[in-house]
Amino acid sequence: MVSLKQMVCAATALLVMSAVARAEEGFPFGTEMTLEAVPQPGSKRIPNIEIGDNGEVVLELWCKGGKGQFSVAGNTVIFVPGAIQDRSCPPAKAQADDDLVAALAAVETWKRQGDVLTLVGPKTLRFRENGN
Repeated sequence: MVSLKQMVCAATALLVMSAVARAEEGFPFGTEMTLEAVPQPGSKRIPNIEIGDNGEVVLELWCKGGKGQFSVAGNTVIFVPGAIQDRSCPPAKAQADDDLVAALAAVETWKRQGDVLTLVGPKTLRFRENGN
């Protein structure tokens, strides 16, 4: 026979696990993530974003770098690019960087499954959380 104490403990454990699962599926503030993409020819570099606790973003693109800001409400997301540094990039990489910033600025919704953040807009972007 199951005691009341065991039932309360089991219910509490379920609530805690549920809360942890929801937290893992939330927007990944305070996380560094890498774009799911192959490197460009002649480079090992893949764009990544560092998302601060308040949505501030540091971008390291194919060649350029910069800052921006995510604003999140429910599953809606807005990305506002900030200043982007031109680092004397070759034209193809500069264009790829500009295209990626434009795609980020056009995202409308997001979803997260485990360590993957999917940003959905005219172009879908998938970022994977960096492991330690």
